[in-house]
Amino acid sequence: MPASYAYLGPEGTFTEVALRTLPEAATRELIPYVSVQSALDAVRAGEAEAAFVPIENSVEGGITTTLDELVAGHPLMIYREVLLSITFALLVRPGTKLADIKTVTAHPAAQPQVRNWLRTHLPDALWESAASNADGARLVQEGRYDAAFAGEFAAARYGLVPLETGIHDAENAQTRFVLVGRPARPAAPTGADKTSVVLWQRDDHPGALRDLLGEFAGRGINLMLLQSRPTGAGIGNYCFCIDAEGHISDRRMAEALMGLKRICLQVRFLGSYPRADIRPGEARRTPPGTSDQEFLAAADWVAGCQDGRF
Repeated sequence: MPASYAYLGPEGTFTEVALRTLPEAATRELIPYVSVQSALDAVRAGEAEAAFVPIENSVEGGITTTLDELVAGHPLMIYREVLLSITFALLVRPGTKLADIKTVTAHPAAQPQVRNWLRTHLPDALWESAASNADGARLVQEGRYDAAFAGEFAAARYGLVPLETGIHDAENAQTRFVLVGRPARPAAPTGADKTSVVLWQRDDHPGALRDLLGEFAGRGINLMLLQSRPTGAGIGNYCFCIDAEGHISDRRMAEALMGLKRICLQVRFLGSYPRADIRPGEARRTPPGTSDQEFLAAADWVAGCQDGRF
């Protein structure tokens, strides 16, 4: 396997900035790809050790392009996550004034984060999406658009200047990125972990989603993301992408996943990995009756009943 990481490019994306915060990135060749799909396919094809892609932002929730790629195709696993605070700059060619801007571009996930600013300052500008924010900057450099929303750090890379900086509709906006590789043994639990899965219902019936969520709730597992995605099998057919607190090696998480495997048509395990938002000592305490010790004690009691030892 080549010692390289694929990422959503070109150079100068927020994805690249977030990737470079990982210590191991300093020892890998970082290769930009034109899309999330092509970066993940590079891992599936053995052309890259892992791919680093955005998966969620605090304004719009899950990034559907990434979720759909993890739902479909040959299975992949998440091994790390990074949170990056996001503010945008309006990048233009030198000499461009705000009144000159008729067209703007950026990645589709950027639009909800600058929508109000755009409505206030450039209400008549035409928006068109780009493959990434940095690609939008490249298109402005080439003269195809008047301005791009991107990181201020991308200006020098593409010969542009930041006309406005610190643009954001929501304070403290963040994007979550994940390092994705081929399936293998998950990293050891840290005490502050997250488990990601995709669930397909066996059939559509009243309370079907409640049944799925009950496997977590009954074991005191908090959910951090729940997003439905169409399966492509017809209107009303959805799978569910879920992030839950805990690690697959935790008894309560393992039992929840076993319960889901029993009742779901399909379960895709996307990995257990350290959370980026807290440190191990900051993780919330498990509810009473859901610790590993209590699960083991309950199993021992059942075994005792079976053996006549109760």
